[in-house]
Amino acid sequence: MHVLILGAAGMIGRRLTKALAEAGRVGGHPLDALTLLDVVRPDAPAGFAGTVRAEAADLAAPGAAEAAVAGRPDVVFHLAAVVSGEAEADLELGYRVNLDGTRLLLDAIRTAHAADGYRPKVIFTSSLAVFGPPLPPVIGDDWIVTPASSYGTQKAMGELLLADYSRRGFLDGVGLRLPTICVRPGKPNRAASGFFSGIIREPLAGRPAVLPVPDTVRHWFASPGAATGFLLHAAGLDLSRLGLRRSLTLPGVSATVADEIEALRRVAGERAVALIRREPDEAVARIIATWPEAFATERALALGFTADASFDAIVAQHVAEFHAGG
Repeated sequence: MHVLILGAAGMIGRRLTKALAEAGRVGGHPLDALTLLDVVRPDAPAGFAGTVRAEAADLAAPGAAEAAVAGRPDVVFHLAAVVSGEAEADLELGYRVNLDGTRLLLDAIRTAHAADGYRPKVIFTSSLAVFGPPLPPVIGDDWIVTPASSYGTQKAMGELLLADYSRRGFLDGVGLRLPTICVRPGKPNRAASGFFSGIIREPLAGRPAVLPVPDTVRHWFASPGAATGFLLHAAGLDLSRLGLRRSLTLPGVSATVADEIEALRRVAGERAVALIRREPDEAVARIIATWPEAFATERALALGFTADASFDAIVAQHVAEFHAGG
């Protein structure tokens, strides 16, 4: 099997690459080739016995999508995206990367399909931002997509393209509406949701963190490990079970900011909690207010996707990975 990962230099891309290389299999089949692409050159995984091609590439640049699928990868993980806050701040950039890049990728696959019958499995990372107000407390699988941000709109367009190209037989696609990933390691990014990780990650490292929204804000979370597991599980699914509805809302943990802070307190005490500074940010609060709080995800659960057990378990995973022995 040959796997292409677009966005391989990102946090989830790196974890996915490592997991695939260590397993040496994807969807139950031996993995013998990896193609890793991002706007910066991804690192090749250590210890992988197969062939690796790792290159810097802009998927929206002329010819880049065609070059990405020239080796006819069997599975394409499309993780490449401009994050929510950045897509809202820079409309042109968001549409260029999140919409045009996706469309060019799918068109490159369509052209290859016409030439030689190429039909890969495409796993597209979508977002909860495809949903917008008015929202019920819990959103079921049949709730209509009504994005209230440019990022959510771009992801919803990607879902529709994926479904149409799958319907027409050019590819076999699934869109995964990932929960907000928490706790993200590393430096903060420009995602509007970044503070959800920041108020855990920074105090655990002894650094201050800014909280721009009230403690009552509730959201839907998954750990980096769970998110990687979602992608790996999707690679082994029989996607014909999805029918025409090619996007899935994935299971997660519903928690308030107050729940997050209590989880931090249980792990690191009052000294860590005291490092959280409350600095209201209306722009961030306005975006977050359009996002859903909790989901009923029967379709994904029936297909075997599994969530973290609790927010405490999410924090425990981060501590075990980055603060073991500390």
